[in-house]
Amino acid sequence: MAKTGKQDGLNVAANQRPTLKTIASMAGLSVPTVSRALSDAPDIGKSTKARVRAIAQEIGYRPNRAGLRLRTGKTNVIALVLRTDNDVMNHNTARLITSIASELRATPYHMIVIPYFPDESPLNPVKYVVQTRSADGVILNRIQPDDERVRYLRENGCPFATHGRTQDCANEPYFDFDNHVFGTECVTQLVAKDRRNILVLAPPMDQNYARHLMAGCRETAARLGATITTLTGANSDSSVEDIQAAIQKQVRADPTIDGIIAPAVQAAFAAAVALEGLGRELGKNCDLAAKEAIPFLNAFRNEIIVVSEDVAKAGAFLARAVVQAIEHPDRPPLQGLDAPGSRSG
Repeated sequence: MAKTGKQDGLNVAANQRPTLKTIASMAGLSVPTVSRALSDAPDIGKSTKARVRAIAQEIGYRPNRAGLRLRTGKTNVIALVLRTDNDVMNHNTARLITSIASELRATPYHMIVIPYFPDESPLNPVKYVVQTRSADGVILNRIQPDDERVRYLRENGCPFATHGRTQDCANEPYFDFDNHVFGTECVTQLVAKDRRNILVLAPPMDQNYARHLMAGCRETAARLGATITTLTGANSDSSVEDIQAAIQKQVRADPTIDGIIAPAVQAAFAAAVALEGLGRELGKNCDLAAKEAIPFLNAFRNEIIVVSEDVAKAGAFLARAVVQAIEHPDRPPLQGLDAPGSRSG
């Protein structure tokens, strides 16, 4: 005989999977009302939605996604596509994943992470999602100016949102950090410390944000009378060892370099170590400006000029943007551009 537990006056067999009917009986509502409440239907009141979701969570209700897909063609899944390299393992990406998942928590959707390898076409996982119909929408990062993944999603009618912007993003949902302003801020603060020969540890130039960053650096340097040079032999995605070696080689070749800009924590860490290995001292005969999402760099070296990026804000916005693209494709796409915040140690 199956054991039963009593919840709000309803006996639920311990070995039975909770259903919409279970929730409806406990809430005193009809099954269609419960279904619409869990689907965040606009005609259902907030208090009813909250009560239904609380009951669903209490009894461990999970929708039968196979049945849902057969009935509606939907999966209630959002796919976050990420590359499996060091970037996937850093704190920025962890915070992005957490913020997307947290924003989706109060919706019918949940997130899955679909990885791809550095030696694999970034289009492969996107094709997999579309061809298998394994998600209702996709979130992408590492955006290129003319991104083939974005073109593919648009051509196949799959909703999406991008962390970053393509060069033709007027009708696309996105959230981006203003790297043009980041470059401007870094150069301005370095020049204020009398640094005139600035080396930029740029991102890979096939990424659109790298172009924004370099434009901000070059325009500001020209206005303020500084010189901008791009690091050769490594980029911000390279290993710590490769970045250190490339910086030391370039600074040895040009000892007048007195400032470095790094767009990521790992790159900034490598740059600081490289400079110190050459006998340079931050804040005295050189300076370093860098970007981070989680306070860390000033604990490592207090002299680093730090510009902050709110990755949690980005994740929450992207979640809302892709849900709107799924549920209200007729509405203007949600778009966000975040201004950097700066501080120095």
